[in-house]
Amino acid sequence: MFLFPIANFYLFEWYTHNPWESMKVPIQFLNIYFFELLMALFLFVFGRLKWSLRLQSIFFMIAGLANYYVISFRSAPIMPWDIYSLGTAMSVAGNFKYTIEKQAVLVLIGFVLFIIAESVVNLELRGSAKWRSRFWAMRIAGTVVFIALICSFTHMLHLDSTISKYGMYDKLFTPTVMSKRDGTAVAFLMELRYVSVDKPANYSDSAVNEILAPYADAHETQNSPASLPNIIVIMNEAFSDPAVLGEFDTNKDYMPYIHSIMNGNTDNTISGYLNVSVLGGNTANTEFEFLTGNTMAFLPQGSVAYQQYLKRKTPSLASHLKDLGYETIAMHPYNSTGWDRNKVYPLLGFDKMYFIRDYKNPERIRKYVSDRACYDKIIDMYESRSDNTPFFVFNVTMQNHSSYTEEFDNFTPDIEVSGSNSRALNNYLSLIKISDEAIKYLIDYFSGIDEKTIIVFFGDHQPTNSVVSNIWKLNGKNGNELSDEDEANRYKVPYLIWCNFEIDTRTNADTSANFLATDILEAAGIPMTAYEKYLDRLSETYPVITSIRTEDSEGRSTDTANMMDALNNYAILQYNCIFGKN
Repeated sequence: MFLFPIANFYLFEWYTHNPWESMKVPIQFLNIYFFELLMALFLFVFGRLKWSLRLQSIFFMIAGLANYYVISFRSAPIMPWDIYSLGTAMSVAGNFKYTIEKQAVLVLIGFVLFIIAESVVNLELRGSAKWRSRFWAMRIAGTVVFIALICSFTHMLHLDSTISKYGMYDKLFTPTVMSKRDGTAVAFLMELRYVSVDKPANYSDSAVNEILAPYADAHETQNSPASLPNIIVIMNEAFSDPAVLGEFDTNKDYMPYIHSIMNGNTDNTISGYLNVSVLGGNTANTEFEFLTGNTMAFLPQGSVAYQQYLKRKTPSLASHLKDLGYETIAMHPYNSTGWDRNKVYPLLGFDKMYFIRDYKNPERIRKYVSDRACYDKIIDMYESRSDNTPFFVFNVTMQNHSSYTEEFDNFTPDIEVSGSNSRALNNYLSLIKISDEAIKYLIDYFSGIDEKTIIVFFGDHQPTNSVVSNIWKLNGKNGNELSDEDEANRYKVPYLIWCNFEIDTRTNADTSANFLATDILEAAGIPMTAYEKYLDRLSETYPVITSIRTEDSEGRSTDTANMMDALNNYAILQYNCIFGKN
């Protein structure tokens, strides 16, 4: 009764790490206590110890294996809010290559042996016919008691006093470390504390009005409505430059066009590195930050704003441009239900949406619609317009989606990294080169038209550790022991703003996703809302704000968790934007 739950706990942890190396003994006992509570709950529910133990073993065998693959694919464990992303995860599950290491195989064998051994357990809760009604009442009472104990245990884990007493790790921005140090199950329970979003300090309607008062005056546009530029935004799936992580040599440049722009060789461009709040996945959060100007810093780490919080019309770049007379279009060459985009995009102010069903026989690279096919569709829409209404296109690509280890007839990698035999890294860089060629194609087309046009290009996040760990290895680094600077570099992706009209060319203009939209509006001479003007002013003091870190105008970097007092006005405005009164 008591030994099998203990064994289940250690096997569950052994899928991904050695709990004796990463977890303090008192914290191990916390996890064991939770496993014993579950065993007792199942015993009262099913009445037979055999099925109580078996159900626990089967559940943690499957959950542990799922967590093992989630960590390998996105470098982060399963978290409570992933339940909202289950549909999206299932839609791309078939695109990954499922391999398993020896340690995980041994864990699976251990679980199977335990499930077989549990078949000999005969303890059963039952009563005589005379006492049957009372017996069932006792089982129901026992079920209620152990549910209450589990709830009480979870509440205890949410207390700062508990975290301090046991020396628990509670930094949500490194969830993998949290699961290793606190135990996967206990860490999951601790994260439940952050499912809901609390009001910021001093939040009120009057506080919102007071903060926005200096920015209430209309911002004069530099353009007449008839000359507002077209705005084309490309958020490129997993596009990044791994060179920020360390030096490495390749047989040829994997992004010559982007590198040329970032080196200042193209006029009328702004470029630099965009700092994002996600890594290896959760693409929708970068969308959220860019389109709304809000930041994931004020929301639970690992949560997905699209699915958890956007349930009503929300101010965004799209809704603002729509109010100015733009036609607003969202494009994504994959399933419409991914991250609930088909529900969220209309709430953000998009007039039209195009998903995979709207792409007729597009070019594919591997399993995904190519960047070039996306850009051809944008060009077709531009050429087929019935009037000269300016349009805003937000295109989320799919070409570079993981995984990067499979072979395909329609994809021949041509980038090789010296000193590394990593197929994942070579394939990834080869895909980046194709994206580089495709964005040049799009910019070359709009260079030849008379209508003012802005093209914005950026990656949503870097790939998982399975790709970039080879670069760390080439530089003598261990991905589990990175410096603060190395950790910060893990969240940087290139970005560029290109105009076919004259603007001041700037390089090294590093920013974060929540500020990029105001940079576009400023370059275009488009009026801003009061909130956008506030963000524009805030970015002068803090040009980078992500869920991971905040960087000031002097280049000093601080964990964002330590900046909440300084950023409280921002938090107030964001809370009002998402959760305030309509």
